[in-house]
Amino acid sequence: MGLFDRLAGWLGLKKEVNVLCLGLDNSGKTTIINQLKPSNAQAQDIVPTIGFNIEKFKTSSLSFTVFDMSGQGRYRNLWEHYYKEGQAIIFVIDSADKLRMVVAKEELDTLLNHSDIKHRRIPILFFANKMDVRDALSSVKVSQLLCLENIKDKPWHICATDALKGEGLQEGVDWLQDQIMQSNQNNENVRA
Repeated sequence: MGLFDRLAGWLGLKKEVNVLCLGLDNSGKTTIINQLKPSNAQAQDIVPTIGFNIEKFKTSSLSFTVFDMSGQGRYRNLWEHYYKEGQAIIFVIDSADKLRMVVAKEELDTLLNHSDIKHRRIPILFFANKMDVRDALSSVKVSQLLCLENIKDKPWHICATDALKGEGLQEGVDWLQDQIMQSNQNNENVRA
């Protein structure tokens, strides 16, 4: 962490980061985002997202604005309207939904090939959610089915998660925060 980041942390200033949260419907996106918020700000009842919602949460050094995008088929075309503003992506996969893994891969491929994403070194955090469900695929198997090893030009990380209990989420957010901070340092070094 750079001196400015430490000073900003001491002063209570946080860098704002826009994060897109994508994935098929019923993968657990909204539940994950809800778990990332402080306990006093969490919703008691989670309902499916229609269109999109904007949520905010903070870590020790970053203030996240998360665009929780609906994963329903009729809303997925809205995703691309937010690609330019996104500085990071959280892609949530229902690791228990083997039948729709192909659809998730198609949506991921469409995302990665979009002109607003393709040439940017944007970090992508994959949450292989619902690891608690019987017969759920491991994060390694999800990675293989989505061919994540073919992503060579963007930092990515996959975590097995149980959004209902919050398991695995902190590891992912820590990784994402590190990637964003590292990217900011690299951008500052280029300007110097």
